Amino acid sequence: MPDLPNPFLTRMQQQLGDEYADFLASYDQPPDIGLRVNTLKLSPEEFKLISPFQLTPIPWVPSGFTVPTDSRPGKHPYHTAGLYYLQDPSAHAVAELLAPQPGERVLDLAAAPGGKATHLAALMAGEGLLVANDLNHRRAQVLAKNLERWGTRNTVVLNETPTRLVEHFGAYFDRVLVDAPCSGEGMFRKDLDARTEWMPKLVQSCAIRQDAILVDAAKLVRPGGTLAYATCTFAPEEDEDTIARFLDRQPEFELIDPPRFDGFSPGQPDWLSNDQNYPMQHTVRLWPHRAPGEGHFIAILKKNDQDGHKLSSSTPLLLDPLPPEAKHYYQQFTDKTLNWQPPEDHLSLMGSHLYQIPDDSPDLRGLKVIHWGWWLGTMKKKRFEPSHALGMGLHAGDVHNTLPLSLDDPAVAKYLRGEVLPSSGDDGWALVTIDGYPLGWGKRVQGRLKTHLPKWLRQF
Repeated sequence: MPDLPNPFLTRMQQQLGDEYADFLASYDQPPDIGLRVNTLKLSPEEFKLISPFQLTPIPWVPSGFTVPTDSRPGKHPYHTAGLYYLQDPSAHAVAELLAPQPGERVLDLAAAPGGKATHLAALMAGEGLLVANDLNHRRAQVLAKNLERWGTRNTVVLNETPTRLVEHFGAYFDRVLVDAPCSGEGMFRKDLDARTEWMPKLVQSCAIRQDAILVDAAKLVRPGGTLAYATCTFAPEEDEDTIARFLDRQPEFELIDPPRFDGFSPGQPDWLSNDQNYPMQHTVRLWPHRAPGEGHFIAILKKNDQDGHKLSSSTPLLLDPLPPEAKHYYQQFTDKTLNWQPPEDHLSLMGSHLYQIPDDSPDLRGLKVIHWGWWLGTMKKKRFEPSHALGMGLHAGDVHNTLPLSLDDPAVAKYLRGEVLPSSGDDGWALVTIDGYPLGWGKRVQGRLKTHLPKWLRQF
């Protein structure tokens, strides 16, 4: 068992009573590995047919499974191909309970590294607008890469403060997810830093920060919209108490009772520090001794659509026509490479990057934008170079030239290392696929294909 902080153990014994021994025993077990299938690319049933891992279903998410701890799924080519995302099983429950619908406007306020954002994107099935934001620039870059690999077409990636988003959007979103920064008690089993950095003062400081984030998040939810609040900590000060303080300040919201699945436990009204009369049993707790995963707290709140609240009508993004030279070289690429083309009225050149802008995208000028939508590629001198995001958002049938590889082909490992491959066929861009799913681009010249897999994905 890892060395756990004594004040944490004392509090958990008080909270759990007779269950404390079982909770403590869970730390003697290896962390569960959760795998969520990318339903933008294939169904869970299709993945089962090709899965190299033993899959055990996670009760609360149809596309989620646990895999054996020795399976190393992060090193598998299917992971590089974006066929699944690795995420703690208890974290799978958050997007599933928020339940975004295709066509809605959805905001993931603190989205890095992208686990919940990729889940939201899959549930939205490519329709509507997903805004994935993170305050930390480095983490926002990681978020953008994970969404590129996921193959999303309708996602904007921002690097902004919650307050700036409120100023820009107002009450614009149908659903908002706050995956709040927390003291990380649910990470103790697998994260040494989380254990060594924890102290009671950290719990208190996180609670203060969570209150401030929720004040802004509430202003981003449209009347009648839904807010999800989640943490990976067990501290009531950051869970039930945070929600009670929020409801004290935001009476236009109410807790709703989400669907219940095996392994879900209710929140505890008895753990509130004051005598607030809120139905905390409508919140969800996941415990490592009761269900797969490291543990989570989730609250789903509905915003009243009465009392004069008005839906924000954010200014739409007006697109300038593509410059003639950019249009020429992009058309040259699509004519030679693609069987499918994005609609011209949704194309926009942002600097040297060409994007397909999501339908009804708001004007994002003035914000720190990482991606304005689906990044198609980059305008170079007298040519267009496709992005990895374009390749991962396509299907093999969308491209004239492919290099189809199977999982047992030695060329897969060579491609992932960035080596040049022998490849017969027409010169030009080709989409490398594994078992029919895009893996990345290559450029064929005189029977040799040069790898264009991004360096951050290569396996040396």
